[in-house]
Amino acid sequence: MGACMALCSLASCASCLCGSAPCLLCGCCPSSNNSTVTRLVFSFFLLLGTLVSIIMILPGMETQLRKIPGFCQGGSTIPGVENQFNCDVIVGYKSVYRMCFAMACFFFLFSAIMIRVRTSKDPRAVIQNGFWFFKFLILVGITVGAFFIPDGTFHNVWFYFGIVGSFMFILIQLILLIDFAHSWNEVWVRNAEEGNSKCWYFGLLFFTILHYALAFAAVVLFYLYYTKPDACAEHKVFISLNLIFCVIISVVSILPKVQDASPQSGLLQSSLITLYTMYVTWSAMTNNPNRECNPSLLSLVSNISSSSQPTPTTAPGTVQWWDAQGIVGLVIFLFCTLYASIRSSSNAQVNRLMQTEEGRDSQVESKTEEDGLRRVVDNEEDGVTYSYSFFHFHLFLASLYIMMTLTNWYKPDTTTQAMASTMPAVWVKICSSWLGLALYLWTLIAPVLLSNRDFS
Repeated sequence: MGACMALCSLASCASCLCGSAPCLLCGCCPSSNNSTVTRLVFSFFLLLGTLVSIIMILPGMETQLRKIPGFCQGGSTIPGVENQFNCDVIVGYKSVYRMCFAMACFFFLFSAIMIRVRTSKDPRAVIQNGFWFFKFLILVGITVGAFFIPDGTFHNVWFYFGIVGSFMFILIQLILLIDFAHSWNEVWVRNAEEGNSKCWYFGLLFFTILHYALAFAAVVLFYLYYTKPDACAEHKVFISLNLIFCVIISVVSILPKVQDASPQSGLLQSSLITLYTMYVTWSAMTNNPNRECNPSLLSLVSNISSSSQPTPTTAPGTVQWWDAQGIVGLVIFLFCTLYASIRSSSNAQVNRLMQTEEGRDSQVESKTEEDGLRRVVDNEEDGVTYSYSFFHFHLFLASLYIMMTLTNWYKPDTTTQAMASTMPAVWVKICSSWLGLALYLWTLIAPVLLSNRDFS
């Protein structure tokens, strides 16, 4: 009886995987708007691919695969069975490049298909909001095909795609953080006006001071460990300029004219952007090939000076992705990806940049059927709440960013089959931090300069 009930439950959930809209008729799925459910499922695809990439790059994975009889070329064999797989490709940085290439192709394909979808009544919206099982099969198929791409120049070419895509994704991350800070400040100020004002204002003050304190501590550590009195001039310039720029945006955010035009702006947002800018600065400096200006955390902890000569990673095809800046990058990536899936912002400027509609997600309530089950509601019959095409393009860029993060932004060296730091990665990150600060500054001064336009 239990087995029969389980089969019936699975059958009822099949409509969630193969239906024309996400869980509209499926009682086993949570109550929500279909726009939110769709974004969460696509984000899950991205996170699943990220997890697979992490597993593939774990140290010792190739050694363990070679122990499987008849699997890896050059590994354990079974009499009469030829080992089929080149394990140099299915683990290490090569596997990350191929896995992320497959995810990027998948999301770029959907980005192209979903151009100019206006409502859920568009036939393409059925593809966007349903048929999850078949979409998963497409992703798996592209992934399998990616592992049969010949080495050649693939890794070098895809490295430059990753550089450009990651540059754009860092900007999107900053936009999402700006939106999050605006929403955070708006909610807490509203709660302060409605209830215990001292508690909420203290919370705003505490986190503002915390963000600035962490950013200031980071600047001090940068000058101590990533600069030398007679060397590392680039790092001194990067740290000093970003510190000056962060002071400027903090001052601008509390100017009377800016406050009159944008009452929601304030130091909480500026402090969070300042802290993120310091992270990007640190991340850029850790890609400097000059080891004198880029000491490893191990050398900092053990007080062992590293060689000034740029060296690739210690083992061919091995990338130590779990360094501190890589882990922080993954955490920020996870937060921004999930936030982009569930966000319902009231910030008009950010909504224009992210191609979303203001507050549309929260205006539709879930339906309750006669059987008492709450169904997922199609809240896009009159118009989509976000740009399908731009959302997939955002995930396409996220796939490239994950590829660069897991491989420490190292450039593949096809002659030595190793990875090495490069200055282009440094400049990409630094330039993205400058452009991101410029975007945030524009959100502050645009309502003042363009007073005849509605930025409410």
